[in-house]
Amino acid sequence: MQTNLNPEWQTILSNEIQKPYFADLMESVAEEYKTNICFPPKELIFSAFDYCSFKDLKVVIIGQDPYHGNGEANGLCFSVNDTVRIPPSLRNINRELSDDLGTIFLPTSGNLEDWAKQGILLLNASLTVRKDTPNSHKHLKWNLFTDAVIDHISSKKENVVFLLWGAFAHKKGLKIDRNKHLVLESGHPSPMSANQGKWFGNKHFSKTNAYLKQNGKETINWITE
Repeated sequence: MQTNLNPEWQTILSNEIQKPYFADLMESVAEEYKTNICFPPKELIFSAFDYCSFKDLKVVIIGQDPYHGNGEANGLCFSVNDTVRIPPSLRNINRELSDDLGTIFLPTSGNLEDWAKQGILLLNASLTVRKDTPNSHKHLKWNLFTDAVIDHISSKKENVVFLLWGAFAHKKGLKIDRNKHLVLESGHPSPMSANQGKWFGNKHFSKTNAYLKQNGKETINWITE
């Protein structure tokens, strides 16, 4: 399987994608898609990088793996295709966003492409998943690639906001240089975590914009509809 990672990111990550593990990863992913139903569609596996260029990147949100139901995943973490019912975690994200920004936000779509186009890398730790089997591609070495992406952003960029939601994301972000970047952590927006008081009230959206503004960057328009 040839990577369809876009040319800009291929250049930036050229050392990484030339490593033997990456060729093994692409081969394993190709075999999985050949023998099982997997998501997102092959052409969307690297779409997080298509929507968010390295040059314009300002925010990174880290998820675990794509949604695993038919027609849901579009390659962006926490995001679903336009026709799909908004998942519970994203509903809680929208609720916190509304409370944080003091607005009423009732989106009809859970597609976060507009966020990505504003410089938010919506990065899952694993970029693929088998149908109806969450975390089923964890063993495919995706973590080596996505760790390298995070390390590269941490070392080569400045004043990026990393939003780490839940213990998994916290662990994924342990090596981020917190002297150069803003790292915001909270519980996961899933109903179980959110209802235990670990998500609501984190005010990550207003904190992100305050930091971007403070560092001379354009703020994010979180309300995209």
